[in-house]
Amino acid sequence: MGCAPSIHVSQSGVVYCRDSDESSSPHQSAAVSQGAAALHGLFVKTEAADSIPAVLAYRSRQPPPCAGPRRKERGQPGAPARARAPRCCGIEAETQTSSTGRQQASATEVQIGPMRLTQDLIQVLLIFAKEDNQSDGFWWACDRAGYKCSIARTPESALECFLDKQQEIIVIDHRNSRYFDGEDICRSIRATKPSEHTVILAVVPRISADQEETSVLPLLNAGFDRRFMENSSITACYNELIQIERGEVRSQFKLRACNAVFTALDHCQEAIEITSEDHVVQYVNPAFERMMGYRKGELIGKEFTEIPKSIKNCADLSDTINTFIKKGKEWQGVYYTSRKSGESIQQHVKITPVIGQGGKIRHIVSLKRLRCTNENNKQLCKSHHDKKCTGDNSQSESHSFKCKNRRKDSADVKSITSQSSDAPSLQTRRYSSMARIHSMTIEAPITKDGLRRLSGNEYVCSKNMNLSHSHLSVPNTISDVPPCIAQLLDNEESWDFNIFELESVTNKRPLVYLGLKVFGRFGVSEFLNCSEATLRAWLQVIEANYHSSNSYHNSTHAADVLHATAFFLGKERVKGSLDHLDEVAALIAATIHDVDHPGRTNSFLCNAGSDLAVLYNDTAVLESHHTALAFQLTAKDSKCNIFKNMDRNHYRTLRQAIIDMVLATEMTKHFEHVNKFVNSINKPMASEETSSRSEGSDCECTANIKNFPDNQTLIKRMMIKCADVANPCRPLELCIEWAGRISEEYFAQTDEEKRQGLPVVMPVFDRNTCSIPKSQISFIDYFITDMFDAWDAFAHLPVLMQHLANNYKHWKTLDELKCKSLRLPSENNN
Repeated sequence: MGCAPSIHVSQSGVVYCRDSDESSSPHQSAAVSQGAAALHGLFVKTEAADSIPAVLAYRSRQPPPCAGPRRKERGQPGAPARARAPRCCGIEAETQTSSTGRQQASATEVQIGPMRLTQDLIQVLLIFAKEDNQSDGFWWACDRAGYKCSIARTPESALECFLDKQQEIIVIDHRNSRYFDGEDICRSIRATKPSEHTVILAVVPRISADQEETSVLPLLNAGFDRRFMENSSITACYNELIQIERGEVRSQFKLRACNAVFTALDHCQEAIEITSEDHVVQYVNPAFERMMGYRKGELIGKEFTEIPKSIKNCADLSDTINTFIKKGKEWQGVYYTSRKSGESIQQHVKITPVIGQGGKIRHIVSLKRLRCTNENNKQLCKSHHDKKCTGDNSQSESHSFKCKNRRKDSADVKSITSQSSDAPSLQTRRYSSMARIHSMTIEAPITKDGLRRLSGNEYVCSKNMNLSHSHLSVPNTISDVPPCIAQLLDNEESWDFNIFELESVTNKRPLVYLGLKVFGRFGVSEFLNCSEATLRAWLQVIEANYHSSNSYHNSTHAADVLHATAFFLGKERVKGSLDHLDEVAALIAATIHDVDHPGRTNSFLCNAGSDLAVLYNDTAVLESHHTALAFQLTAKDSKCNIFKNMDRNHYRTLRQAIIDMVLATEMTKHFEHVNKFVNSINKPMASEETSSRSEGSDCECTANIKNFPDNQTLIKRMMIKCADVANPCRPLELCIEWAGRISEEYFAQTDEEKRQGLPVVMPVFDRNTCSIPKSQISFIDYFITDMFDAWDAFAHLPVLMQHLANNYKHWKTLDELKCKSLRLPSENNN
């Protein structure tokens, strides 16, 4: 055998290797193809190679000849054939375990209560600035144990690798702060959500016999779980890793499995309450909130005695139940309880004590179901039954705005409780993504002056500022909807829905009517725990603050974007990837995304030095204003405050989702959003689908997406962006109308820029010289095609893509005929 091969990284990011007795040409020693670089079982990757990856295959990897702390130097005959990874930012190496190691670590079964779990191969991340005997010791220890092992050389690549793979064990070199601060790396990892169940080990310098033992508290405070005294012996490293696996890792694995239990509890139709042995409430599920009328935050941490009781129970019933519980026995029976509103309801109750630490009762679990005997319960049960029997396909409700829940097996909140006291359940907290994709910025092609100060730092545009809604006529009941409007709204779930007809029959107020229908279909008022009257008032106020004088950015455009958003939410893959909170946030964001738009672009406002541009520092001026004003209008009047009954934390989560989506409509980050979507959603899904087809199994792409809130954020951004500029994908007549409207608004801006002596932001939109077909072709080529190709690959939208192709052909024909108008002369004559 020759000398150990070495690895080289070219400036382009291509990774190759050669034996020391061969030439330096990468072509002579390995074949390069797309993927990653494999050398004797070693995986090497650089940041530069992300775009031009390479694969170099070698046949085998030999284990080290000895397990002692002292090793032969690399390059000497008989040295272990472990290639040295180059020192560059983002370098990462991953072992491929030997067959022996795989057998040792395969299919570990773990039991937690009645649950039987199978633990996958343990993943380990080594964070060492440079390669030495200690890093080698852990590397070969991982190989012996059958663990998957990755190496990171920099804090940035370490964090990126962890967020990608979410290893169970992380080993950080804390011996020398010359290259990086181990505690800082630990803190940055602990700041992420996935690290909750990760064990982090600090490698510290060996202490001499005359040195005093140092405290481990600083390490624990930084987020480390264990300390490992420097020892490069493979056996010592192996023993440490095995102990961690059998101890902390296995415990954390069991804790992670509890998420499945809590998910089941959250979706259970029975009301569930868990208290401590002292009857302090520890957990209630959403069904309990709906049944009792309380929000979770009003109950958690409170003693059972602090919650109002019904006086209808027998005097000694509580003592009887407590006697059963203290004996460790389960109690079942009928029990009266008091809802938050004060009314008494009768329940079937099962109360079970749970034995915990010290063999003592540590928890008490109560399962509760409504008993449909008394009049109050009959009304609640009947309502619940009626709601369940109302399906999405019911044609009898096509004229109404009743809620038709799109989610299978989800509970209808309104069927159980009153509107004034319920609270929706939310999904898991979001955590921010660390992925970095190079962005391309452009000037936004497609905004209000005349601010007046209210109080503090609240600003609103004086034009169209209207908090009163008594003068607008909106439907109070289903029968109030005129037949012509109801007939149009029958078709609102179709992509070919004609928004201009709705604009006409509603006297330029399509947003209120379409909003009521769409929000009802998605159960928005139930989720927000607000009445339909409050929702109607809110839609009315929002629409009143759109400028009907704008040819394009008016409430009809908002209604069109709302319609497109609702259509996208109905696609199976989109629906399967998002939660109910995401749906509600998307619909609200679409409704408010251009409120109080002045019909001028961000660039115009910045050039004119408007108060809005000054207020928002020339950055996302209008998008920031739309969201700020929408929330101000909502909060100003209780009659239209759709968020007033929400829990504070739930509201903050929803609010951030809405803001993020509206800000995503700002076009200067268009390519950044599209690139992130392609790299994080399209490419991984294509890879999974290819893998699933080759294995003959079903692809679980949407399930994987739903596990990562960052991916949900990318989907929501892409969805509202596509909805905002979907005009070229509408039927030809609608596309032509929208093209005329946006052109007229741009013409008006150019006219004003010339009058005021301001820079002309869009010189092509001069009403005397502009070719509308050319402008549409450029817009489709530059922005629409790539974005909708990516969106179609995810959501599957053949109808839209066919319209886009037809419309593009229409504009091309006009351009070839040197026609600057919207239609051919023959079409205009007709």
